[in-house]
Amino acid sequence: MTDTQWESLCDGCGRCCLVKLEDEDSGDIAYTDIGCRLLDGETCRCTDYPNRQQQVPDCVRLTPEVLDTIGWLPPTCAYRLVDEGKDLPWWHPLVSGDPATVTAAGVSVSGRVAGPEDRFGMMELIAHVVAWPLRWPRKAKAPPVAAPKAKRRA
Repeated sequence: MTDTQWESLCDGCGRCCLVKLEDEDSGDIAYTDIGCRLLDGETCRCTDYPNRQQQVPDCVRLTPEVLDTIGWLPPTCAYRLVDEGKDLPWWHPLVSGDPATVTAAGVSVSGRVAGPEDRFGMMELIAHVVAWPLRWPRKAKAPPVAAPKAKRRA
């Protein structure tokens, strides 16, 4: 797979750009509804993608090799799905042809980000722990059913 093909797997949901907390004893990861300081919470895009790793040193550059070392990618993540040998879901832009289906399916973080991490103190992060980034939204599980076509009367 080329770098361009690999990058196209990202559906732009923004879930991986949410701040995560790690329990030092157990290693468990908890997601928050707080975004990286570079995440635009409405568009779900990085505001400085080319320089993100210089701006945010702990930003992880996802590569096939890195996938084996991290366990915190959301279950909806295309990188994770491909690594697990699963098909991309109906709402993924490479399947639907429309990036808006990520938001329509309830997968994106659009409108769900409490704010950028630099607006919160460490103790405030704990109050923002959420479970939804590690779940499949109901709407994302199956493609929407088209309304039955009306029968023509002769």
